[in-house]
Amino acid sequence: MKNTSHITVSTLSPLMFVGTGSDVGKSVITAAFCRILKQDGYSPAPFKAQNMALNSFATPEGLEIGRAQAVQAEAAGVPCHTDMNPLLLKPSADTICQVVLNGKSIGNQHAIEYFTSNNKNNLRKEVCAAFDRLSAKYNPIVLEGAGSIAEINLREVDLVNMPMAAHAKANVILVADIDRGGVFASVYGSILLLTDEERKLVKGILINKFRGDIRLFESGVKMLEDLCKIPVIGVVPYYKDIHIEEEDSVMLHTKNHVAKQGKVNIAVILLQHMSNFTDFNPLEHDDRIHLYYTNQPSELTDADIIILPGTKNTLHDLQILRKNGMAQAIVLAKTEGKTILGICGGYQMMGQELNDPSEIESDLIKLPGLKLLPITTYMEGKKITKQVNFTLHNGKSNCMGYEIHNGRTQFTTAITPLNLLENGSSDGCIVDNCYGTYIHGILDNAEFVNMLLQPHIKEPSNVTEFDYFKFKEEQFDKLAEHVRSNVNMELVYEILKNND
Repeated sequence: MKNTSHITVSTLSPLMFVGTGSDVGKSVITAAFCRILKQDGYSPAPFKAQNMALNSFATPEGLEIGRAQAVQAEAAGVPCHTDMNPLLLKPSADTICQVVLNGKSIGNQHAIEYFTSNNKNNLRKEVCAAFDRLSAKYNPIVLEGAGSIAEINLREVDLVNMPMAAHAKANVILVADIDRGGVFASVYGSILLLTDEERKLVKGILINKFRGDIRLFESGVKMLEDLCKIPVIGVVPYYKDIHIEEEDSVMLHTKNHVAKQGKVNIAVILLQHMSNFTDFNPLEHDDRIHLYYTNQPSELTDADIIILPGTKNTLHDLQILRKNGMAQAIVLAKTEGKTILGICGGYQMMGQELNDPSEIESDLIKLPGLKLLPITTYMEGKKITKQVNFTLHNGKSNCMGYEIHNGRTQFTTAITPLNLLENGSSDGCIVDNCYGTYIHGILDNAEFVNMLLQPHIKEPSNVTEFDYFKFKEEQFDKLAEHVRSNVNMELVYEILKNND
C-alpha cells in the first residue's frame, strides 16, 4: 500500500465509472476505488442507479440489492443499503424481468414495457432521491454506470449513465477494455456520441485489462489524449492472482471438469436461470476442494458432492433437468452415497412437489420434485429477504448468511433441521446424505464447509480450514494496490477536489 499521508481529507465531488461496453471491468474498478478512498481516510459508498443481475444480496434491513453493490460496500467498509442500488432488474425469461425498487419487488415487466412506459419518470425520481440520500451520508459517492454510455437509441430512457452523472454532478471516468481490441475506436466513438453537455462531464479515461509491457502503450496514451482532449488517468494491467466476485456467470462452464485425485470433487449444477453463483466462491479457493460447474449427467460420475444452486425460475429449470437427464443422474448419485446439497431454489427442487398456482415464476403450475427431501413448496408473491445468524444443527458455531426467495416450504414428515436460527426458528433439513437450505452465503462459513467435506476426506490433511472473510479483505487490499500503482492518483484527487 502506498503512503498517502500527504493527502488531506476534504469534501470530494462524486466519482463515476462508465464504460465503452459491458464487461469492461466497471464493477471491479468501482470496488477498487471504494477501497482506495477508504484507505486514504475518506468515507466512500458505492452507487448504481439500475442494475440487471441475478446475483443479489439482502441488506441488514431485509431488503434486496444487486450483489455487486454489496461487494463494493464491503470494499468501502460500510453496511450495504438499498440506496446504493435503488433499482434492480432480475431476468426470469428472455424478455421479462422482475423489477425490484428500493429493495422490494414491484412485479414482473416485459422489456418493451419497462423501456417505453410512462413510469420511467417516476423511476428516475426514485433513483435520484436514493443518490441524494446517500450523498448526504458519505463522502465521496463512487458511482457505476451500466453497459455502454453510447447507446444513443436509449438516451431518453437512460437512468443509470450520463443522466445520472448530470444529476450527481459527477466526475466521469470512461473505462475501456483493451483486451477485447478496438480500444481507440471504442473510446473515441463513445466520446463523440455524447452530447456537448455530457462530454463536459467526462474528466478522464481509464484503460483496463492491459496485457504485456505497459511501456509499449505509452504512444497509445498520447494518441487517445490528443484525439479526445481528455487525460488518460491510468492503464491497469490484467490480473490473475486477485479474486473479486464476478457479476456475470458467463465463464462458469469453462471451469475444469476433470476430477482430481486427493481433492474433494464438488459439482455445481449449471442451471439456465442460475442465481447467486457467488455462493460458491469460497469453495474455489479452498485447497481441499476441486470445484466445477456442469449440465452434463456424465460429469457427475466422479463428483463427491453435488450442489443444486439457486435459480430465478425454479420450476422451469427443474423441467430442463428432467429433459436433459440431470435429474435422474442426481437421484442416482444419492443412492451411490454422494452428498447432495440444495440451496434456495435447489433446495425446493429436492422436495416432493413444487407448486406455482399463481404463475409467480413461469406458466408451469405444478411439477414433481426430485423426492430427495420430505418437503413441498408453494410459490407466493411475497418475497422473503433477510440476513440471518444461525448455528449448525449440532449446535456448534455461529454462522451468518442471507435469504432471498419466493415460496413457502412445508415438511411432509418430521425432519431434522439443518440450521437453527437466532430467532428460535429452523432452516432446511437433513435426510441421510441430502441437505437442503434457504441460506445463501452458507458456504462462507468454514464450520459448515468442514461438516460438508468431512465424510469425503479420506485421510488427515495438513491444509488449514479456509477463512473466507479474511481472504476477501486481503483481496480488496490487493486490488486497491494494483489499481493505485497504475493510476495517476494525484490527478484523480485533483479532479475530485475541483467542484466546478
